Amino acid sequence: MAQYRASESKRERFRRYLERSGLLDNLTSVLVELYEESDKPDNPLDFIKTHLGAAGSNPAVTSDLQQELAELQQRCDQLLEENKALKNKLLQYEPTPEGGAAE
Repeated sequence: MAQYRASESKRERFRRYLERSGLLDNLTSVLVELYEESDKPDNPLDFIKTHLGAAGSNPAVTSDLQQELAELQQRCDQLLEENKALKNKLLQYEPTPEGGAAE
């Protein structure tokens, strides 16, 4: 009996969590939209994903963002190489700790 109450309490905490996060309201409104849809979709899961925003964005926007990401990664690699080269160049002009005071 105690195990039943523990799981009931856990279930109640989860329900309150869903309410606080707003997920219950969003799910309810999407399910109401699905219910009121005159032409029921073949795949209700896709309908829910689309109306919850989980289906993804416009493919053109996604493609542009992927291209921008690739360009930025390439630029980052170039900057890292330049930084490494400049550090090596700087080391040539810095005095060494042993010989720096004697010069």
